[in-house]
Amino acid sequence: MTTVTQEDITSNTKTIIQGLETLKNEHHQILNGLLTSMKSIKRENGDTNLTEEKTNRLKKSLETIELGLSEAQVMMALANHLQHVEAEKQKLRAQVRRLCQENAWLRDELANTQQKLQFSEQKVATLEEEKKHLEFMNEIKKYDGNDPQTQSGTEEKEQDQSTQSLDLGFPDDDEDGPQPEVLSPSQPSAMAQAASGGYEIPARLRTLHNLVIQYASQGRYEVAVPLCKQALEDLEKTSGHDHPDVATMLNILALVY
Repeated sequence: MTTVTQEDITSNTKTIIQGLETLKNEHHQILNGLLTSMKSIKRENGDTNLTEEKTNRLKKSLETIELGLSEAQVMMALANHLQHVEAEKQKLRAQVRRLCQENAWLRDELANTQQKLQFSEQKVATLEEEKKHLEFMNEIKKYDGNDPQTQSGTEEKEQDQSTQSLDLGFPDDDEDGPQPEVLSPSQPSAMAQAASGGYEIPARLRTLHNLVIQYASQGRYEVAVPLCKQALEDLEKTSGHDHPDVATMLNILALVY
């Protein structure tokens, strides 16, 4: 069985409409002729039964033709509507394809943007860590300034230590009172071992630890104590109170007090 396309149906319907229009015109001409002949027969007082029967049949045929024409016109209107619907359908399909392409492009752009965002967040985190490290080093350098009073005090202590190192252990004749306490060279290492608590000091605290021990061994507690307190506050903010580095810094602070 051959399939009939919509175009074939439309062309056949147009042909049928043309044939029905022609047939309708012919029936009107025949009907007008019968009506004229029936009038002449009535004038002559003849028998008009046959003519009336033909007229009635022609009228029924005309009604059938007009019904066929109306149905054909409905079919043509329906075909036009279907063509319009098909055109809209094709247009919507084209829009759907375009939207799918745009959606795929937007997904790619979103993925690229997310990757850039992750890279930027990592870079920001790295910069923040570097900033904290630089601030911490600046705080250390702040306490590492060599003011004249501190230098003079250090020179006096070094002179006292050199004088005491040259002393043979005999007390002076003029000094019978207690001798000042002398820091032995091994005292900084002993303080470092006591502050470490028996485990290795982390790398980020090693510089601060050595600096504090150096200040404490030189007797510069006014510099060592604030430095320890500031470092302890920074560690508690960044690492928490339960972190081992906080315990190490507390040991160092207890040692220099």
